[in-house]
Amino acid sequence: MALTLAEGRGILELAATYATRTILRHAPRGDDHCVLVLPGFLAGDRSTRPIRQFLCELGYDTHGWGKGRNLGEFYKMRDVLEGLVEEFYTRSDQKVSIVGWSLGGVFARYLSLVMPEKVRSVITLGSPFAADIQATSARKLYDLVSKEGPVRPGDLEKIAGDLPVSNTSIYSKLDGIVNWKTCIAKAAENAESIEIRLASHVGIGVNPAAFWATADRLAQPEGVFKPFARNGPFSLAFG
Repeated sequence: MALTLAEGRGILELAATYATRTILRHAPRGDDHCVLVLPGFLAGDRSTRPIRQFLCELGYDTHGWGKGRNLGEFYKMRDVLEGLVEEFYTRSDQKVSIVGWSLGGVFARYLSLVMPEKVRSVITLGSPFAADIQATSARKLYDLVSKEGPVRPGDLEKIAGDLPVSNTSIYSKLDGIVNWKTCIAKAAENAESIEIRLASHVGIGVNPAAFWATADRLAQPEGVFKPFARNGPFSLAFG
């Protein structure tokens, strides 16, 4: 409960990002490929504008999802999101990286499973995809809004398991909405989990250390995966 009440510190994380803009301009740069950013539950493209602007400044062809608020509806949205990835893949003639905040990260992992030939990498921010994904204080609200009913057998296990593309989970042990243990990626040669100390759930998507880690992971050449090096200007923020 205390962590949930402390989620208001997210505004301080956003302020810290603006305060460190000069430093963030020196974040690792990649090959300017297409990046799709998916918002969290009940959020829309407005919430992901700061990270999209940051990635645009680094040269990436960055896009929001353009679907209004994320109301959950996983089974309804699957075809819609597959069409979105197909659109950006065809337009850019290259694989698309997907950055997903919270529930958006669950969607991102699903897309990599069904479209590995069109998805380059997946980065999740505070996303509850592993272990008991019901260990979140927003679960009852999700059920009320999405009206989806029970998850189909096997779906959770697939999303929590190995992915065919490089994948990074960025999380915080002080997340006041999601149990951080549900954000830990299964050990694999192409997977890793990066802790951001002191980050909140509503702030991890606007956190400067999370921005730096996201840029570093996107800068990896296609088909290459090396574990994240916890150094640089935000080294103290990485667990």
